[in-house]
Amino acid sequence: MEAITYPTGAKRAILVVTAISCALLELIDTTVVNVSLREISGSIGATTTEIAWVITAYSIANVIVIPLSGMFSNFFGRKAYFTSSVALFTMASLMCGFSTNLWILVFWRFIQGLGGGGILSTSQSIIMDSFPPHKRSTGLIIYGMGVIIGPSFGPVLGGYITDNFSWNWIFFINIPIGTMAAYLSWSHVPDLSGVEKPRIDWPGIFCLVVGIGSLQYVLEEGSSKDWFDSSEIIWCFITAITFMVAFVIRELKIDYPAVNLRLYRNFNLLMGNGLNLLIGIILNGTLFAFPLFAQLSLGWTATQTGAFMIPGALISIPAMIVVKTLQEKIGLNPKIIIMLGMIMTAVPLILISFSSPDSNSSNFFWPFILRGFGALFMLMPVLGLATAGLTGKDLAQAIGLSNMLRQLGGALGVALMGIYINQENAVVRSSLIGNISQYNPQSTETIASYTQTLQNSGMGPDEATSAAHQLIDSALSKQQLLISYDHSFLIAAFTVLLCVPIVLAIRYKKQPHSKEMDIAH
Repeated sequence: MEAITYPTGAKRAILVVTAISCALLELIDTTVVNVSLREISGSIGATTTEIAWVITAYSIANVIVIPLSGMFSNFFGRKAYFTSSVALFTMASLMCGFSTNLWILVFWRFIQGLGGGGILSTSQSIIMDSFPPHKRSTGLIIYGMGVIIGPSFGPVLGGYITDNFSWNWIFFINIPIGTMAAYLSWSHVPDLSGVEKPRIDWPGIFCLVVGIGSLQYVLEEGSSKDWFDSSEIIWCFITAITFMVAFVIRELKIDYPAVNLRLYRNFNLLMGNGLNLLIGIILNGTLFAFPLFAQLSLGWTATQTGAFMIPGALISIPAMIVVKTLQEKIGLNPKIIIMLGMIMTAVPLILISFSSPDSNSSNFFWPFILRGFGALFMLMPVLGLATAGLTGKDLAQAIGLSNMLRQLGGALGVALMGIYINQENAVVRSSLIGNISQYNPQSTETIASYTQTLQNSGMGPDEATSAAHQLIDSALSKQQLLISYDHSFLIAAFTVLLCVPIVLAIRYKKQPHSKEMDIAH
């Protein structure tokens, strides 16, 4: 059997830099648009509801392509597919910047998402294939750092560009980077050896596109349409379930599946992907909730919130070094590293859940630093354990499945956090409002004090009384939001515990290695 060779030196460095640059380009673009939606909607004349499609279209295209990227890589060749994905993403970015109409922009965002989905999984497999198995954690750590840093820097970068230039430049900035990345990709990315050109499973692809696309639409748009009170969401959910079941049945029956679900016979891959789903729910759900909490409950500006998130993202660099040392130098069991990551993720959430109206950035700085460490400690070893022993086309397919589940987990986390906060708001308000009555001396005195102050400022008795009640209602609303978000962070902390049985179930056996096993070229 021919020995597997791995790149070294400058060749490996160029490969890794090319792949991580492309991944960062895609990951930043998932969030860079969020803070510019108001300016975009004003420029192209779209409503608040309509402009949300700029984000939804990208997410749907992303999650459709990610699981198929392994098959496309095998069919077209990894070099051609990766370079084409970068070129498609870059070209779509240019067209997004030139768009003057909502639906033209949505169309090009969808095309951009198709290119981005191909970039994300293929770049990860390129990085992992650049290292021998016993050093694969290095590749995972480099990729994981991009996964964390990219979405965190997106809002800050988007806000700065929009404030100082125009929203079009959040897309134009991709052009020089994408062009250089496409050149480097075509020049240096190798094709996988020994891979036969597969048959295309068109019915399977159709079922996946309709099923996953419908599910992502439900998760993205459900909250704005009151979930299952909307017939549109109900039909999309039924469609998602029907086509996903059809997809699974077909893929398990045929010899040339678009997505090789038989890989889930690998117990570790099954457990690892389940863990990926839960991690996506926890990390994305809390990342969605905190900016809203800071702005609505504590009065932070969008710029303050975005800037605050940066140190927690940058901490992934020293965290990367720590994880690499623990795995490669000390040889610590990856399951222990994941469990440490869970603790470092849960503890900050518990601390944040005790926030008060007087809380400020200094109260959250160290919890977010600890969370940054925890996120990397969880993310990195998971994929390494799940894909242990997989190489070539099986590795590419496994990475596509893992990324798809993490992406769906992120959308699910945002949706679940939104549902919980909305429902908790109603529960907390009904509990608090009972304290405001004529039978509560404290509330009566507060209303009387407000009324008197307003009358002294020139208001009439009736007007002052009405304004006093509005002030009380405003204070109540702010308090209920604060309590609801505190409860949501506490629930997220306990949700981390759901990951423990999965981690314990993953099988780990330390593999000895020798340098003679790796032939560098």
